[in-house]
Amino acid sequence: MRLHVDQRHERVLELVRERRSIRVAELAAELGVSAVTLRRDVEALAAQGRVQRLHGAVVWPEDSAAEPRERPAGAGGAVIGMIVPTTNYIFADIVRGAREAVAAQGGRLVLGVSGYVDAEDSVQAEHLIAGGAQGLLVAPSWFGGVPEDGQEKWLLAHDVPAVLVERSAPPGNPAAVLDRVRTDRAHGAAVAVGHFASLGHRKITAVLQEGPHADQISAGFRAAVGALGLDVDIDAPSVREHGDYEASVDHLVDAVHKRGVTAALVHSDEDAIVLVPRLQAAGVRVPDDLALIAYDDEVAGLSDVPLTAIAPPKRSVGELAAKLLLQRLAERREGRQPGPGQHVDLLPVLRIRTSCGGEAIAE
Repeated sequence: MRLHVDQRHERVLELVRERRSIRVAELAAELGVSAVTLRRDVEALAAQGRVQRLHGAVVWPEDSAAEPRERPAGAGGAVIGMIVPTTNYIFADIVRGAREAVAAQGGRLVLGVSGYVDAEDSVQAEHLIAGGAQGLLVAPSWFGGVPEDGQEKWLLAHDVPAVLVERSAPPGNPAAVLDRVRTDRAHGAAVAVGHFASLGHRKITAVLQEGPHADQISAGFRAAVGALGLDVDIDAPSVREHGDYEASVDHLVDAVHKRGVTAALVHSDEDAIVLVPRLQAAGVRVPDDLALIAYDDEVAGLSDVPLTAIAPPKRSVGELAAKLLLQRLAERREGRQPGPGQHVDLLPVLRIRTSCGGEAIAE
């Protein structure tokens, strides 16, 4: 049912008041209206002083007659900028965790989205800092998850503290001095391999996406296979490498029928959901012929065959990154010597469902 304009305005105020900052596009999607309609609503509310607009975002005003949230005693009321490549997938919960941590200390989180366009990271940073952001939480659009060819330079050019989120810089890179909080995806892959081994699987494979997390997952997979003395089926094509899933399906079907593979790790769970019915149509049953573990656990439990999955601690990543940045701001504000830099890796967990066989754990 379409909302009346007054009802829509009240809903806009409710969402912005709750989240303190939200992208116009995200707000339009939640309300089920066009971006043009939503912009008109925001302009009307901004003209009344009930919200503020900031570079594609709608922000709850600090000095508003519309029942502003009280700040905890002694809180600094910091404005934190956060740059993410998307608000979908793992980043939705990461942003929520960061927003809640910042709000708990009386601050405000303002979001910028790069759309996985490398040049947009620095543009978003400049906009956020110009708009009053005192520090940055950043998940840069680094394709391999680490900077190449000077991609980190813009990040070090601003005189505000920054914390990397789900990204890292290798030793020797200038950005390696930055604080970071990320998921230990290599550990997650090793946990998956260990679970396969505990179920008696001796020859396994992995079908992975290209992207920021591929190297970590692949490294953890290879290390665990070696440590446990398992056989590994190599040369699996990247998921969607050829623009569709056929190469991955063909590889897995041949691996099962011709090479004795009985288990596979698939990143991501969205891809695993696509692969399962195609495998079954090709005569490979999950889990009877092929045990399967997905990586990310965004929608794994919703599959027709509920997928056992490695679940990153998404909200905790955002929360700890925000708390670390707020600590850096407090050190600056109070003139204290900064504490040692921190590289924090959080461990994902295994959520057992039907796709590996055996007994699933109720959720």
